[in-house]
Amino acid sequence: MKKEVIKDLSTDDLKDRLSEEQLFLTKTKLHHAVSQIENPQVIKNTRKSIARINTELRKRELEAASK
Repeated sequence: MKKEVIKDLSTDDLKDRLSEEQLFLTKTKLHHAVSQIENPQVIKNTRKSIARINTELRKRELEAASK
């Protein structure tokens, strides 16, 4: 998920997307442990998306606290 897309989403949408991404990462890791997945870069990209979403949520939290 690109940074521009993340900034356009509302906070509630980001939280929903974060839970979806975390669930997808867990399932992908489990599937990869059982049998090789076709593209292991999916795990890396999902982790990066989760980090981007967490960063944006934290940024919004700090902005709200400073107001």
